[in-house]
Amino acid sequence: MILASSSKKDTLFLFLCGLFLTNAIIAEIIGPKIFSVEATLGFPPAQISLLGFTLDFNMSAGVLNWPFVFVTSDIINEYYGYKGVKRISFLTAGFISYSFVLLYLATLLPPASFWIDLNRVDPKGNPLQINEAFGVIFRQGLGIILGSLVAFLFGQIMDALVFRYLRRWTKNKMIWLRATGSTLVSQFIDSFIVIFIAFFVFGNWSFYQILAVGSVNYLYKFGVAIAMTPLIYLAHGLINKYLGKEASADLVEEAMTH
Repeated sequence: MILASSSKKDTLFLFLCGLFLTNAIIAEIIGPKIFSVEATLGFPPAQISLLGFTLDFNMSAGVLNWPFVFVTSDIINEYYGYKGVKRISFLTAGFISYSFVLLYLATLLPPASFWIDLNRVDPKGNPLQINEAFGVIFRQGLGIILGSLVAFLFGQIMDALVFRYLRRWTKNKMIWLRATGSTLVSQFIDSFIVIFIAFFVFGNWSFYQILAVGSVNYLYKFGVAIAMTPLIYLAHGLINKYLGKEASADLVEEAMTH
């Protein structure tokens, strides 16, 4: 029974780490595309006036699955503690860096002539420079890459620390508070660090523009974090069923000391 229980715990940890890693890398890869939230939902532009700027809800495509990164992080913290989150966070940062290096090298490879010929026009018949487009999409600026990695690590560590503090403060009660509260704090940090490094340190944005754009991004993430809170309870139910309530409770109790 002990071996079976240990095997299930290891399998669960590997699954959660794989889910975390996959979502984080995909979010980074699709991140360069900026989409209009209003147009996606069929609404007119928001035209929010903030700190002297008129802003719409234009988001990185990475927001599609980035919230799952923080939810998975909270679940790992719940069952494997702060050390478990810290370990997978640094490991993921390393894999993201590795992915960026490979993507950059791929943009430097000379394109095959037949590939260029087959992709001279898009499906609508418009001229297309496929190799140049490939390079623009995947060869992100140093500022965006650095800002993204710093924000990821800093946000993850803060998420784990706030989660652990709230769990101890509530004596392991109110799952919604530690899960949502830690995500709201980490998402606040994440919303500003990326654009601050990418567009203030390495770019030419003003500090007020950083605050304005970061605030709009955070409003979106705030709403998503609240909406995804039920997933934490769903995950708890599934994990309790998989491990068994007693084994699950023991794992949570053990995580509180890590």
